[in-house]
Amino acid sequence: MTKPMWFLSLILSLAAVVIPTLAQNDEEGPTNEKAQRTFKQAQDYVHQHLTGAALESFKKADKQDDGHCVACQKKMIKYGIELGEWKTAETAAEQRVTAAQGAKDLALAHYQLGTVLTDEALSKRKDEVFARAHEEMTKALLSAPNFPEAIFVDGQILAHLKQDDAAKKQFEHYVKMTPADDPVRQRALRYISDPELARARMAPAFTITTTDGQHVALDELKGRVVLIDFWATWCEPCREALPHVKEIAKKFEGQPLVILSVSLDEDEQKWTDFVAKNGMTWSQYRDGKFTGPIATLFSVRAIPQTFTIDSDGVLQDQHIGDASIEGKLKKLVGRARETQASVSKQ
Repeated sequence: MTKPMWFLSLILSLAAVVIPTLAQNDEEGPTNEKAQRTFKQAQDYVHQHLTGAALESFKKADKQDDGHCVACQKKMIKYGIELGEWKTAETAAEQRVTAAQGAKDLALAHYQLGTVLTDEALSKRKDEVFARAHEEMTKALLSAPNFPEAIFVDGQILAHLKQDDAAKKQFEHYVKMTPADDPVRQRALRYISDPELARARMAPAFTITTTDGQHVALDELKGRVVLIDFWATWCEPCREALPHVKEIAKKFEGQPLVILSVSLDEDEQKWTDFVAKNGMTWSQYRDGKFTGPIATLFSVRAIPQTFTIDSDGVLQDQHIGDASIEGKLKKLVGRARETQASVSKQ
Protein backbone atom coordinates (compact mmCIF):
# COMPACT_ATOMS: atom_id res chain seq x y z
CA MET A 1 0.00 0.00 0.00
CA THR A 2 1.36 3.42 -0.87
CA LYS A 3 1.78 5.94 1.90
CA PRO A 4 -0.44 9.03 1.81
CA MET A 5 1.00 12.27 0.46
CA TRP A 6 0.61 13.66 3.97
CA PHE A 7 3.26 11.17 5.20
CA LEU A 8 5.46 11.65 2.16
CA SER A 9 5.55 15.38 2.91
CA LEU A 10 6.77 14.63 6.40
CA ILE A 11 9.57 12.47 5.02
CA LEU A 12 10.52 15.16 2.55
CA SER A 13 10.73 17.69 5.36
CA LEU A 14 13.22 15.47 7.17
CA ALA A 15 15.61 14.44 4.46
CA ALA A 16 14.93 15.44 0.90
CA VAL A 17 14.89 19.18 1.57
CA VAL A 18 18.62 18.97 2.26
CA ILE A 19 20.09 17.89 -1.06
CA PRO A 20 23.70 16.70 -0.70
CA THR A 21 26.25 19.20 -1.98
CA LEU A 22 28.97 16.58 -2.34
CA ALA A 23 29.71 15.44 -5.90
CA GLN A 24 27.70 12.40 -6.97
CA ASN A 25 28.50 9.73 -9.54
CA ASP A 26 26.53 9.70 -12.79
CA GLU A 27 23.72 7.19 -12.84
CA GLU A 28 24.88 3.98 -14.45
CA GLY A 29 22.27 1.88 -16.21
CA PRO A 30 22.61 -1.89 -16.67
CA THR A 31 25.21 -3.27 -19.07
CA ASN A 32 23.63 -6.72 -19.42
CA GLU A 33 21.43 -6.83 -22.54
CA LYS A 34 18.57 -8.67 -20.80
CA ALA A 35 18.79 -6.24 -17.87
CA GLN A 36 18.59 -3.29 -20.26
CA ARG A 37 15.29 -4.57 -21.63
CA THR A 38 13.93 -5.05 -18.12
CA PHE A 39 15.13 -1.57 -17.14
CA LYS A 40 13.33 -0.09 -20.15
CA GLN A 41 10.15 -1.91 -19.10
CA ALA A 42 10.52 -0.48 -15.59
CA GLN A 43 10.78 3.04 -17.02
CA ASP A 44 7.64 2.40 -19.07
CA TYR A 45 5.82 1.34 -15.90
CA VAL A 46 6.92 4.59 -14.23
CA HIS A 47 5.43 6.62 -17.10
CA GLN A 48 2.21 4.64 -16.70
CA HIS A 49 2.22 5.41 -12.94
CA LEU A 50 2.45 1.68 -12.18
CA THR A 51 4.89 2.18 -9.33
CA GLY A 52 4.68 -1.31 -7.87
CA ALA A 53 5.37 -2.98 -11.23
CA ALA A 54 8.20 -0.50 -11.87
CA LEU A 55 9.85 -1.34 -8.56
CA GLU A 56 9.73 -5.08 -9.27
CA SER A 57 11.26 -4.53 -12.71
CA PHE A 58 14.07 -2.33 -11.35
CA LYS A 59 14.83 -5.07 -8.82
CA LYS A 60 14.84 -7.68 -11.57
CA ALA A 61 17.07 -5.55 -13.81
CA ASP A 62 19.58 -5.05 -11.01
CA LYS A 63 19.68 -8.79 -10.34
CA GLN A 64 20.15 -9.52 -14.05
CA ASP A 65 23.04 -7.03 -14.02
CA ASP A 66 24.67 -8.85 -11.06
CA GLY A 67 23.94 -5.98 -8.69
CA HIS A 68 25.92 -3.39 -10.69
CA CYS A 69 23.04 -1.22 -11.94
CA VAL A 70 23.40 2.08 -10.08
CA ALA A 71 20.31 3.59 -11.75
CA CYS A 72 18.28 0.52 -10.74
CA GLN A 73 19.41 0.82 -7.13
CA LYS A 74 18.53 4.50 -6.95
CA LYS A 75 15.05 3.75 -8.25
CA MET A 76 14.73 0.86 -5.79
CA ILE A 77 15.48 3.29 -2.98
CA LYS A 78 13.07 5.92 -4.30
CA TYR A 79 10.12 3.63 -4.91
CA GLY A 80 10.94 1.36 -1.99
CA ILE A 81 10.48 4.34 0.33
CA GLU A 82 7.36 5.49 -1.49
CA LEU A 83 5.71 2.07 -1.25
CA GLY A 84 6.97 1.26 2.24
CA GLU A 85 9.07 -1.61 0.85
CA TRP A 86 11.77 -0.98 3.43
CA LYS A 87 13.79 -4.15 2.86
CA THR A 88 14.13 -3.32 -0.85
CA ALA A 89 15.16 0.28 -0.14
CA GLU A 90 17.63 -0.80 2.55
CA THR A 91 19.18 -3.50 0.37
CA ALA A 92 19.70 -1.07 -2.51
CA ALA A 93 21.20 1.56 -0.20
CA GLU A 94 23.53 -1.05 1.32
CA GLN A 95 24.65 -1.97 -2.20
CA ARG A 96 25.59 1.66 -2.75
CA VAL A 97 27.68 1.58 0.44
CA THR A 98 29.48 -1.60 -0.66
CA ALA A 99 30.21 -0.19 -4.12
CA ALA A 100 31.31 3.25 -2.88
CA GLN A 101 34.78 4.40 -3.91
CA GLY A 102 36.53 7.28 -2.20
CA ALA A 103 35.59 9.29 0.88
CA LYS A 104 32.95 11.49 -0.75
CA ASP A 105 31.19 8.60 -2.47
CA LEU A 106 31.23 6.60 0.78
CA ALA A 107 29.84 9.55 2.74
CA LEU A 108 26.98 9.95 0.25
CA ALA A 109 26.20 6.23 0.37
CA HIS A 110 26.03 6.18 4.18
CA TYR A 111 23.93 9.36 4.10
CA GLN A 112 21.49 7.76 1.67
CA LEU A 113 21.19 4.60 3.78
CA GLY A 114 20.72 6.82 6.83
CA THR A 115 17.84 8.69 5.19
CA VAL A 116 16.18 5.41 4.18
CA LEU A 117 16.39 4.25 7.81
CA THR A 118 15.09 7.63 9.00
CA ASP A 119 12.04 7.30 6.77
CA GLU A 120 11.53 3.73 7.97
CA ALA A 121 11.83 4.82 11.60
CA LEU A 122 9.23 7.51 11.06
CA SER A 123 6.89 4.98 9.48
CA LYS A 124 7.35 2.33 12.14
CA ARG A 125 7.99 4.66 15.10
CA LYS A 126 10.85 2.45 16.28
CA ASP A 127 13.79 3.89 18.22
CA GLU A 128 16.06 1.03 17.20
CA VAL A 129 15.68 2.04 13.55
CA PHE A 130 16.41 5.69 14.45
CA ALA A 131 19.53 4.40 16.24
CA ARG A 132 20.66 2.61 13.07
CA ALA A 133 20.02 5.80 11.09
CA HIS A 134 22.23 7.72 13.54
CA GLU A 135 24.99 5.14 13.05
CA GLU A 136 24.88 5.67 9.29
CA MET A 137 24.99 9.47 9.61
CA THR A 138 27.96 9.10 11.97
CA LYS A 139 29.75 6.98 9.35
CA ALA A 140 28.93 9.56 6.69
CA LEU A 141 30.46 12.29 8.83
CA LEU A 142 33.57 10.21 9.51
CA SER A 143 34.15 10.11 5.75
CA ALA A 144 33.18 13.77 5.19
CA PRO A 145 33.16 15.80 8.45
CA ASN A 146 31.96 18.97 6.69
CA PHE A 147 28.80 17.40 5.26
CA PRO A 148 26.06 19.85 6.31
CA GLU A 149 23.10 17.79 5.10
CA ALA A 150 24.19 14.78 7.13
CA ILE A 151 24.69 17.02 10.17
CA PHE A 152 21.17 18.47 9.85
CA VAL A 153 19.41 15.12 9.38
CA ASP A 154 21.45 13.60 12.21
CA GLY A 155 20.19 16.43 14.44
CA GLN A 156 16.62 15.43 13.62
CA ILE A 157 17.36 11.76 14.26
CA LEU A 158 18.86 12.62 17.66
CA ALA A 159 15.80 14.74 18.47
CA HIS A 160 13.55 11.74 17.76
CA LEU A 161 15.76 9.71 20.08
CA LYS A 162 15.09 12.40 22.75
CA GLN A 163 18.79 13.32 22.84
CA ASP A 164 18.03 17.05 22.73
CA ASP A 165 21.45 18.35 23.81
CA ALA A 166 23.22 16.31 21.12
CA ALA A 167 20.58 17.36 18.58
CA LYS A 168 21.09 21.05 19.43
CA LYS A 169 24.84 20.69 18.88
CA GLN A 170 24.26 19.30 15.40
CA PHE A 171 21.82 22.08 14.51
CA GLU A 172 24.26 24.70 15.85
CA HIS A 173 27.00 23.13 13.75
CA TYR A 174 24.75 23.28 10.68
CA VAL A 175 23.94 26.95 11.31
CA LYS A 176 27.66 27.84 11.43
CA MET A 177 28.25 26.11 8.08
CA THR A 178 25.44 27.61 6.01
CA PRO A 179 24.57 31.09 4.64
CA ALA A 180 22.00 33.30 6.33
CA ASP A 181 19.48 32.99 3.48
CA ASP A 182 19.42 29.18 3.56
CA PRO A 183 15.81 28.17 4.42
CA VAL A 184 17.02 24.98 6.12
CA ARG A 185 19.34 27.11 8.28
CA GLN A 186 16.29 29.05 9.44
CA ARG A 187 14.63 25.76 10.30
CA ALA A 188 17.72 24.67 12.26
CA LEU A 189 17.57 27.88 14.31
CA ARG A 190 13.97 27.10 15.25
CA TYR A 191 14.93 23.57 16.28
CA ILE A 192 17.69 24.96 18.50
CA SER A 193 15.21 27.18 20.34
CA ASP A 194 12.50 24.51 20.45
CA PRO A 195 13.73 20.89 20.01
CA GLU A 196 10.14 19.64 20.25
CA LEU A 197 9.55 21.02 16.75
CA ALA A 198 12.23 18.67 15.40
CA ARG A 199 9.92 15.82 16.39
CA ALA A 200 6.81 17.42 14.91
CA ARG A 201 5.23 16.93 11.47
CA MET A 202 6.85 20.09 10.13
CA ALA A 203 6.11 21.42 6.66
CA PRO A 204 9.18 21.43 4.38
CA ALA A 205 11.26 24.59 4.63
CA PHE A 206 11.37 26.74 1.49
CA THR A 207 12.03 30.26 0.24
CA ILE A 208 10.41 31.81 -2.84
CA THR A 209 9.81 35.18 -4.49
CA THR A 210 6.18 35.86 -5.44
CA THR A 211 4.93 37.65 -8.57
CA ASP A 212 4.90 41.00 -6.80
CA GLY A 213 8.54 40.59 -5.71
CA GLN A 214 7.70 39.59 -2.15
CA HIS A 215 10.24 37.32 -0.46
CA VAL A 216 8.45 34.47 1.33
CA ALA A 217 10.29 32.06 3.63
CA LEU A 218 8.07 29.59 5.47
CA ASP A 219 9.98 29.87 8.74
CA GLU A 220 9.72 33.66 8.66
CA LEU A 221 5.92 33.26 8.76
CA LYS A 222 6.08 31.92 12.32
CA GLY A 223 3.03 33.10 14.22
CA ARG A 224 0.78 32.96 11.17
CA VAL A 225 -1.26 30.12 9.69
CA VAL A 226 -0.28 29.26 6.10
CA LEU A 227 -2.56 27.82 3.44
CA ILE A 228 -0.69 26.55 0.36
CA ASP A 229 -2.88 25.97 -2.69
CA PHE A 230 -1.43 24.01 -5.62
CA TRP A 231 -3.31 24.65 -8.89
CA ALA A 232 -3.01 25.44 -12.62
CA THR A 233 -5.02 27.38 -15.19
CA TRP A 234 -5.44 24.23 -17.30
CA CYS A 235 -7.00 22.35 -14.36
CA GLU A 236 -10.80 22.59 -14.52
CA PRO A 237 -11.38 21.50 -10.86
CA CYS A 238 -8.86 24.19 -9.86
CA ARG A 239 -10.84 26.86 -11.72
CA GLU A 240 -14.02 25.60 -10.07
CA ALA A 241 -12.35 25.83 -6.65
CA LEU A 242 -11.13 29.40 -7.23
CA PRO A 243 -14.25 31.15 -5.85
CA HIS A 244 -13.81 29.17 -2.63
CA VAL A 245 -10.19 30.30 -2.27
CA LYS A 246 -11.20 33.90 -3.01
CA GLU A 247 -13.90 33.66 -0.33
CA ILE A 248 -11.36 32.41 2.20
CA ALA A 249 -8.97 35.25 1.30
CA LYS A 250 -11.78 37.77 1.86
CA LYS A 251 -13.07 36.22 5.10
CA PHE A 252 -9.65 36.06 6.75
CA GLU A 253 -8.34 39.40 5.51
CA GLY A 254 -6.39 41.17 8.25
CA GLN A 255 -6.04 38.01 10.31
CA PRO A 256 -2.87 35.93 10.90
CA LEU A 257 -3.33 33.83 7.77
CA VAL A 258 -1.12 33.75 4.67
CA ILE A 259 -2.49 32.19 1.48
CA LEU A 260 0.06 31.12 -1.10
CA SER A 261 -1.12 29.83 -4.47
CA VAL A 262 1.50 27.74 -6.25
CA SER A 263 0.81 27.33 -9.97
CA LEU A 264 2.00 24.36 -12.00
CA ASP A 265 1.53 26.29 -15.25
CA GLU A 266 4.41 26.11 -17.72
CA ASP A 267 3.07 29.06 -19.75
CA GLU A 268 4.03 32.09 -17.66
CA GLN A 269 2.04 34.65 -19.70
CA LYS A 270 -1.16 32.58 -19.58
CA TRP A 271 -0.76 32.21 -15.82
CA THR A 272 -0.03 35.93 -15.29
CA ASP A 273 -3.04 36.96 -17.37
CA PHE A 274 -5.34 34.53 -15.53
CA VAL A 275 -4.23 35.77 -12.09
CA ALA A 276 -4.82 39.41 -13.08
CA LYS A 277 -8.16 38.73 -14.79
CA ASN A 278 -9.54 36.80 -11.83
CA GLY A 279 -8.43 39.22 -9.11
CA MET A 280 -6.17 36.75 -7.28
CA THR A 281 -4.70 39.37 -4.98
CA TRP A 282 -3.04 37.06 -2.44
CA SER A 283 0.53 35.69 -2.80
CA GLN A 284 1.17 33.95 -6.13
CA TYR A 285 4.10 31.79 -7.25
CA ARG A 286 4.66 29.74 -10.40
CA ASP A 287 6.40 26.40 -9.87
CA GLY A 288 5.94 25.43 -13.52
CA LYS A 289 5.13 21.71 -13.30
CA PHE A 290 4.68 18.73 -11.00
CA THR A 291 8.45 18.34 -10.86
CA GLY A 292 8.92 21.96 -9.78
CA PRO A 293 10.88 22.51 -6.53
CA ILE A 294 7.91 23.34 -4.28
CA ALA A 295 5.59 20.68 -5.74
CA THR A 296 8.39 18.16 -5.27
CA LEU A 297 8.91 19.19 -1.65
CA PHE A 298 5.23 18.58 -0.92
CA SER A 299 5.04 15.44 -3.11
CA VAL A 300 2.16 16.92 -5.15
CA ARG A 301 0.82 14.54 -7.78
CA ALA A 302 -2.74 15.79 -8.16
CA ILE A 303 -4.39 19.20 -8.15
CA PRO A 304 -6.15 21.12 -6.77
CA GLN A 305 -4.41 20.28 -3.52
CA THR A 306 -4.08 22.34 -0.35
CA PHE A 307 -1.83 22.12 2.70
CA THR A 308 -2.75 23.79 5.98
CA ILE A 309 0.20 24.71 8.22
CA ASP A 310 -0.23 26.05 11.76
CA SER A 311 1.52 29.06 13.30
CA ASP A 312 4.44 26.84 14.44
CA GLY A 313 5.03 25.49 10.93
CA VAL A 314 3.46 22.10 11.65
CA LEU A 315 1.45 20.38 8.88
CA GLN A 316 -2.14 20.11 10.11
CA ASP A 317 -4.20 19.14 7.08
CA GLN A 318 -3.99 18.18 3.43
CA HIS A 319 -6.81 17.98 0.88
CA ILE A 320 -7.07 16.91 -2.74
CA GLY A 321 -9.99 18.64 -4.41
CA ASP A 322 -12.20 21.46 -3.23
CA ALA A 323 -12.74 20.20 0.30
CA SER A 324 -14.04 22.51 3.01
CA ILE A 325 -11.15 23.75 5.11
CA GLU A 326 -12.66 26.84 6.69
CA GLY A 327 -13.46 25.15 10.01
CA LYS A 328 -9.85 24.04 10.45
CA LEU A 329 -8.55 27.48 9.45
CA LYS A 330 -10.84 29.23 11.97
CA LYS A 331 -9.46 27.11 14.81
CA LEU A 332 -5.84 27.55 13.78
CA VAL A 333 -6.17 31.28 13.17
CA GLY A 334 -7.93 31.63 16.53
CA ARG A 335 -5.02 29.92 18.28
CA ALA A 336 -2.55 32.11 16.40
CA ARG A 337 -4.38 35.25 17.54
CA GLU A 338 -4.40 34.01 21.15
CA THR A 339 -0.66 33.36 20.97
CA GLN A 340 -0.01 36.82 19.51
CA ALA A 341 -2.09 38.42 22.26
CA SER A 342 -0.25 36.47 24.93
CA VAL A 343 3.15 37.48 23.54
CA SER A 344 2.16 41.14 23.31
CA LYS A 345 1.22 41.16 27.02
CA GLN A 346 4.62 39.88 28.08
